[in-house]
Amino acid sequence: MQKKIQSALISVYHKEGLDVIVKCLNDYGVKIYSTGGTYSFIDYLGISATKIEDLTGYPSILDGRVKTLHPKVFGGILSIRDSKEHVEQTNLYDIPSIDLVIVDLYPFEKTVENETDEDLIIEKIDIGGISLIRAAAKNYKDVLVVSNRDQYHDLHSILEENKCHTDLDTRKRFAKESFGVSSAYDTAIFNWFDDYQLSELKVSHSNGKALRYGENPHQKGIFFGDFDKMFDQLHGKEISYNNLLDIDAAVNLISEFDDTTLAILKHNNACGLASRGNLVEAWKDALAGDPVSAFGGIIIANRIIDYGTAEEMNKLFFEIIIAPDYTEEALNILKQKKNRIILVQKDFELDKTTYRTVLNGTLVQDRDSKIETSEDLQFVTDEKPKDSQIRDLLYANRIVKNTKSNAIVLVKDSQLLASGTGQTSRVDALKQAITKAKHFGFDLNGAVMA
Repeated sequence: MQKKIQSALISVYHKEGLDVIVKCLNDYGVKIYSTGGTYSFIDYLGISATKIEDLTGYPSILDGRVKTLHPKVFGGILSIRDSKEHVEQTNLYDIPSIDLVIVDLYPFEKTVENETDEDLIIEKIDIGGISLIRAAAKNYKDVLVVSNRDQYHDLHSILEENKCHTDLDTRKRFAKESFGVSSAYDTAIFNWFDDYQLSELKVSHSNGKALRYGENPHQKGIFFGDFDKMFDQLHGKEISYNNLLDIDAAVNLISEFDDTTLAILKHNNACGLASRGNLVEAWKDALAGDPVSAFGGIIIANRIIDYGTAEEMNKLFFEIIIAPDYTEEALNILKQKKNRIILVQKDFELDKTTYRTVLNGTLVQDRDSKIETSEDLQFVTDEKPKDSQIRDLLYANRIVKNTKSNAIVLVKDSQLLASGTGQTSRVDALKQAITKAKHFGFDLNGAVMA
């Protein structure tokens, strides 16, 4: 059912992009109610608006904590327009209908990121805004609610195309999105009060991205998270569910190493890895570890990809490459394959907690972020390992930590020689690793095992 917007309440923290909306509403003769800074913003545009305090008869009080919490505001939002009783009561108490509510919330999460002062954080817990959003969303049959500035473009298109009318499906969609906003907001507040101790599991991710499919073509897949905050995709096809699993495994693995290191992964496991004085040598030695499995794999490096390294890499078919950056010459080579995914890894921190669904529930644990050093080792043999062997043992341990169990990795001179992964016994994993190492011509004398 189409409804004409005749009145709007606008009270926002972020003003960017609001001017276009306000001018559009004014062009269609919509009566605007507003508060504080938003009123001043609208007034500056030369557009007439009514202050909320002129509607309610009460000023903003308690340092702005109470502005809109009043029956003349919430009655105008929550009244059911085709209810005789509601119409009688709103007429009796001189409560005007409000057909559009544009409200966003104080930036609580941003404040938590940048502030330690508890009083400042508390003041960024929105009360009036969240109440207005929930009220308008509840009464979506009569009211359109806009709870996020990201919706302004969509709103403007709707107003212009429909001459300031909205239909039920549109109002319900905006209401759904608004409850998503309020849910995420409350989750952030709860987790802060809980000091992130997980006394209850409250997780909220917005902007789910539909994937081509899940792990297999017959499965539906969605990614919830901010991929663009972690990576810039410079080239290639759309990223898939299995690509994301590989990227996650690669990022976790490379985070273990500070020296110039390059890794090749297949199905979440390293099939080649080496640390060298320069990247092209690291690539050659990583590839030597298992050039068969490397075909169609994923490459990750912790240094900028240069022309020489890209030229060598381009001799192999691989799906994804991740690095802190690329020279222009390197990119020109790597982009020769149309579907090859090229990612720039930004500076970001991995979540300190990991989650896994089991038995219709969720397992939660701390991320395994420990990187062992020589001080952590206890020597229980009469013959002590050499310094070079200790370095290789610690190196191997970082790899096996990121390899699917049962796992054995064989390392020498900061190079993965071979691995046995995902076996039902470590004996089988070891046999697999030894067979691979010999097949690719490695001498295991002096190698270490993790």
